[in-house]
Amino acid sequence: METYPVDLDAGQVIRWVMAEQRANPSTFRIIARRVTEVREIPVRQELHLGDEEREDLQEIATIATVEIAPFHAHEGWRLTIVVEDEAGPQMPARRMAIGGEEQIDLNTFYKEFIRPGRGDANVTAEVEDPAARARLTRLLNSIETNRHGGGKA
Repeated sequence: METYPVDLDAGQVIRWVMAEQRANPSTFRIIARRVTEVREIPVRQELHLGDEEREDLQEIATIATVEIAPFHAHEGWRLTIVVEDEAGPQMPARRMAIGGEEQIDLNTFYKEFIRPGRGDANVTAEVEDPAARARLTRLLNSIETNRHGGGKA
């Protein structure tokens, strides 16, 4: 599999896929999930934190991922959108519930993670071969120009 970045806005991709799914629900296989992680506060001069202060705080990050693939896997491509949102330092008593991976639907992904200030969003593509890359390129062109027509890639 070849993996490469896609230079399209994550919100544009999700809105286009949602419209296609409304018109033809069996066009894509979509898996969306989120996970919340607790991370150590990094040592950075701009934070002005000492060792004890850093021990009392932890950084909370939510990573949301959606994988979009053709309904027929033999087409050989997949788009992945990852949004990483750092909630920032949290005191132990104020921490949000931290759990494992949670499946979410595409609408929830869009409403919660595709909005200004929510985090960094990256779109990547994976293709099996040149033919799959050509199919995905046609699909990405349709997304970029907002052309709909059954989602054929």
